[in-house]
Amino acid sequence: MRKGASPEFIDEVLAADGAWRGTTHQAEEARAAQNTASREIGRAAPDERPAKIAEAARLKEEVERLEVSEREAAERRTELALQVPNPAAANVPSGGEAHFETVREVGERGEPPAHDHAEIGALAGLVDSESGARNSGSRFAYLKGAAVRLEFALVQWTMDLLERNGFVPVVPPVLVREKMMVEAGFFPADRHQVYEIDGDDLFLIGTSEVALAGLHRGERLERAGLPLRYAGFSSCFRREAGTYGKDTRGIFRVHQFDKVEMFSFCDSDTSWDELEALCAIQEEIVGSLDLPYRVVNVAAGDLGAAAAKKYDLEVWLPSERAYREVTSCSNYTDYSARRLGTRWFDEDGQGLVHTLNGTACAVGRTLVFIMENHQRADGSIAVPEVLHSWLNFTEIEAPA
Repeated sequence: MRKGASPEFIDEVLAADGAWRGTTHQAEEARAAQNTASREIGRAAPDERPAKIAEAARLKEEVERLEVSEREAAERRTELALQVPNPAAANVPSGGEAHFETVREVGERGEPPAHDHAEIGALAGLVDSESGARNSGSRFAYLKGAAVRLEFALVQWTMDLLERNGFVPVVPPVLVREKMMVEAGFFPADRHQVYEIDGDDLFLIGTSEVALAGLHRGERLERAGLPLRYAGFSSCFRREAGTYGKDTRGIFRVHQFDKVEMFSFCDSDTSWDELEALCAIQEEIVGSLDLPYRVVNVAAGDLGAAAAKKYDLEVWLPSERAYREVTSCSNYTDYSARRLGTRWFDEDGQGLVHTLNGTACAVGRTLVFIMENHQRADGSIAVPEVLHSWLNFTEIEAPA
């Protein structure tokens, strides 16, 4: 498969499924024989009863043995099945990062500013990484002053835009049970990125997508009422395992960050149109902030287990003379809905919904791109015009 599942692994999954089916059939036959033997005891002649009782006892032991095998086979089947990725859509390029497909580029790429985001963040009193590292460890920071006001302006403006597009605002729990992580499609593949609360069956979410996915767990949704769109705001937590030595300066890659996330429960017939709609909203947000960007169709080898297709939206980072990811949106098709048991229904029948997600505003990274792309020659920072009505300032003064 294009997403890395080898034919040998698929054969192993099919073999585990076959073993479970075989053991289940044997257990059902043994239970039926035990029931028959138990009924025969009452009808047997007195001299036949000891033999009938002995046979019923033997069958009882056989059923207990087979039920243990049945449970073990079911656990193995589930363990392997959860590792099977959602197949990539036909219009997703094969390969890894080198095969990403640029869909479009928008805006003029600027030259490196006087100060990169880490420098200007410290000099202008916007980001205090030293205190964050001293008090919490690496990849933590304090946002201060104008950066805090900018965060709330970004969140308010983004939520206002999403509400106009039919999204219901939600502040979800940031702690969920393991079952929710599995059903949302994050476990087992991304378990290494997640913080676990010792002594409890609770995990800190890396995106509000996880909690939003559970809003309609086990429900049947009226098809005519789809899509159901939600906009979740939460703090998010990620270990950033495997990124040692990468993006250690500033707030581009941190363990705790705030984010507005889009989530859609969609008709299975219209989910590809919904993916394009989510991507268009992301472009509207980034474009309205006057940030140069490009949209990338992510190659199959870099898709997560759950995504059938994903667009990354990357913004130009002048100090690096490169595009860097700010948001992404994905169509999971029925991958999570199958685990969640979320279905649509109408007068003709029912089916699994499709679930989609996309970042509307990753606050920390958006601040990084604003600090560089809107930095003037003297080090002052122009605030994007769409945020002015949410603030009592239109620029951040140059460092003294």
